[in-house]
Amino acid sequence: MAAQTQIVWFKRDLRVEDHAPLRLAAEAGPVLPVYIIEPDYWALPDTSGRHYDFLLETLDELSQQLCALGAPLVVKTGEARDVLSALFAAYPDCRLLSHEETGNQWTYQRDIAVGALAREAGVEWLEVPPGGVIRRMKSRNGWAARWDKDRAGPVSGAPAFCGVDWPADPIPDAEQLGLKADACPQRQTGGRAAGLNALNSFLTERGAPYRKAMSAPDAAARHCSRISPYLALGSLSMREVAQAGWARQAEIETAGQRGGWSGAMRSFMSRLHWRDHFMQKLEDEPEIEWRDMHPGLEGLRPRSADPERLDAWERGETGVPFIDACMRCLNQTGWMNFRMRAMLVSFASYHLWQPWQATGERLARLFTDYEPGIHWSQVQMQSGTTGVNSIRIYNPVKQGLDQDPDVRFIRRWLPELEPVPADFIHEVWRWPGFEAALEGRYPRPVVDVMQAAREARERVFAARKQPGFKDASRRVLARHGSRAPMRRRSNPPPQAKPDNQLQLDL
Repeated sequence: MAAQTQIVWFKRDLRVEDHAPLRLAAEAGPVLPVYIIEPDYWALPDTSGRHYDFLLETLDELSQQLCALGAPLVVKTGEARDVLSALFAAYPDCRLLSHEETGNQWTYQRDIAVGALAREAGVEWLEVPPGGVIRRMKSRNGWAARWDKDRAGPVSGAPAFCGVDWPADPIPDAEQLGLKADACPQRQTGGRAAGLNALNSFLTERGAPYRKAMSAPDAAARHCSRISPYLALGSLSMREVAQAGWARQAEIETAGQRGGWSGAMRSFMSRLHWRDHFMQKLEDEPEIEWRDMHPGLEGLRPRSADPERLDAWERGETGVPFIDACMRCLNQTGWMNFRMRAMLVSFASYHLWQPWQATGERLARLFTDYEPGIHWSQVQMQSGTTGVNSIRIYNPVKQGLDQDPDVRFIRRWLPELEPVPADFIHEVWRWPGFEAALEGRYPRPVVDVMQAAREARERVFAARKQPGFKDASRRVLARHGSRAPMRRRSNPPPQAKPDNQLQLDL
C-alpha cells in the first residue's frame, strides 16, 4: 500500500529548520513542498514590489535547501483553493500540513476557504501552532509563561525526506502581478543566509551599543539586529532567535563582558517577547486592521484621506526636514527604526490629521519587514485610537534636534538643503535665506507644526472625555493588555507599561 502523500504548504515560514509541519510530514510519508503565489494577495493595498522581490530571493534559497533534502519547492500561481483542489485531485490519499498564520484579513478569509475545501475533499489539514501566538485564546492570563515555555523548546533540524514530483508554474514577475515599479536600492537581501548573518553579526559584533543606538536613525541602522524582515517571512524562527539570544546572555555573564552587552541583550530579549505580544492582538481581534480598537474613537478623523497631503508625506516633501529625511530614507532602504516609525505615523495622524488606515497602508508597502500583527497595533497606538495608551504627539523638530544633532542624517537624505546653516536646518522655514536659496527646490511646511499639534490634542482629548469612554478602555485593556513580564534571565521591564513606550527595534 502506497504511503500517504504529505503536502506541506509554506506561507510565512520559509525555512527548513525548526519547521514542525515539514518534520511531521517527513516522518509520515513522501513530501510535496508547495508555495502558492496568489495574485489577489499581491493586488492588496498593503503589498508592494519590494515585498515581492524580497520574497523571490527567499523562495530561491528555500527551494535549493529543500532540493538538497529530497525535492525542490513547487511554486504555483493562482488562488490557493484552486491550486490545492488540483493537488487533492492528483493525490487523493494526501494530508495537508502548514503553520497557523497570523496575517491580514485577506489571509484569514483565504484560510477559512481552504479549510472548507479540505473538509469537502475529505483531506486532513494539520495546522501547527507556531508558538508564541495562540489561536482562540480565551484569556491573556498565563500568556507570558506559555511564551517562555514554547521558546525554550527544542529547535528541530532540517529533515531529509522522500519527495513527490509535481510540475511547477513559471514564476511571474512583479509587472505580471500588477505591482508598480518599486526601486529600493538599499533594501536588505531576502533568504535565510542573510538573516543568519544579520543575527550573528548583531549578537557578536554590532549589538553592544544597541540600547542607546536604537533611537537615532543612523545609529539604529548599524546597531539594531535588522532581523525583522527575516522573522516576518519566517526564514528565521522566533524560537531559534530567542535561544540564540539566551545563549549569548549566558556567554556574556560567564565572561563578565562589559561595554554595553548585558543591557543590550536584556533589551533585545524583551523586544522579542513584545513582538509576539503585539501579534497576539491581531490574532485575537482581526478587525483592528481597519477598525478603531476603541469604539469611542470611531469617526475621530475623516474616513477619506487627503491624497495631496499623504503624497507629500510619502515622498518626503512636507517641508519638515527631519520627517522628510526619514521618509526618503525609508523609501530607499525599506527600513526605519521604531522611534522614527512612530514619529512618521504620529505626524500623519495628528499634524496632517489623516486616517490611520490610509497611512498604515502606505507605510506597509514601504516596510520590507511588514508584519501585519505588529504593524496595525502600532499604527493604532501611535494614532491614539487604542484608548488605553498615552497620547504621544511627536514634535518632529525636537526629535530632529535630539536624534540628528549634527544634521548629518538630514543632509544625506535632503541634499537640496546643503546651503542651509546647521542652526536653521531643523526649522528651515525660519532661515532668512530660504526664499532666495530654496524656493522651488524645497517646499515650505504643509502645516504649522505647533498649531497642528495643539488642534489635534484638543480633538483627541475631547473624544476621550465622552461618557462611557473609560469603561470601554477597561474592556480593551482586559482583552489586549499584557499580564506579566518575561522570564527573569531576560530581565524585562517590570510590568505592562512597555505598551506605552515600546521600541520594536529588531
